[in-house]
Amino acid sequence: MSLSTTVAAAEAATPTLKDRQRAAWSSGDYAVIGTTLQIVGETLCEAVDLRSGQHVLDVAAGNGNASLAAARRWCDVIATDYVPELLERAGKRAQAEGLAISLREADAEALPFAAESFDAVLSTFGVMFTPDQERAANELVRVCRPGGKIGLANWTPESFVGQLFKTIATHLPPPPHAKPPSRWGTQAGIVSLFGAHEVAITATPRHFAFRYRSAEHWLAVFKTYYGPTHKAFAALTAEQQVSLEHDLLAVAARFNQAEDGTLVAPSEYLEVVITRQ
Repeated sequence: MSLSTTVAAAEAATPTLKDRQRAAWSSGDYAVIGTTLQIVGETLCEAVDLRSGQHVLDVAAGNGNASLAAARRWCDVIATDYVPELLERAGKRAQAEGLAISLREADAEALPFAAESFDAVLSTFGVMFTPDQERAANELVRVCRPGGKIGLANWTPESFVGQLFKTIATHLPPPPHAKPPSRWGTQAGIVSLFGAHEVAITATPRHFAFRYRSAEHWLAVFKTYYGPTHKAFAALTAEQQVSLEHDLLAVAARFNQAEDGTLVAPSEYLEVVITRQ
């Protein structure tokens, strides 16, 4: 085997950033976390002003918060994600609530739909984690019809979740070429991603309060079920895990507004409504 063939084979066998992200979101059980965020999907559907009968696409839908919210408003909904286990949970939730949604395994960077197919395109804390951010943004615009709306909920850099990821990165640095997901949570980032298109953009800061029995309970849940946190701890030695746990509890303490031993940690996110012209 030649040297060039050996190098090519090694590169092909090396997991890409997307492969690593898919593995992270497939680990744990994000649905345990995701169900607590349902109110964000409801609020986003109101911000987009969904109307019954509209064709709605939920991108990187996870366990279906925005999908279910849109279905409650009598929309024709397709939920997509590249983690089939999460889509399965979304389907079970819809069935339990008697709601009709369609499920489609799909990559947010290459949506398998024709241009201008949807009246509304939604994503709650999902598309912001794509490796190729520009490509994902272009796909959202491509499948949205003229006059349609794109609705996004994205954690801001200084939010509770933003600081969670920042803290993890100090213990387990991301690849040098990776763009921070929190870019989607800034006005400047949204404009840089969508400003070249013929669109009108509104962005409103909002907050979601994480409510847990205690800071320790929150961390235990996130270590067990939240894919990125679960994977981060699994990649560290026992001593490194103790250090990361200490730092994450410090973040929780900084954001916690409760004084009764529980955790009430507001996390800012940017609610974005983009209208395609």
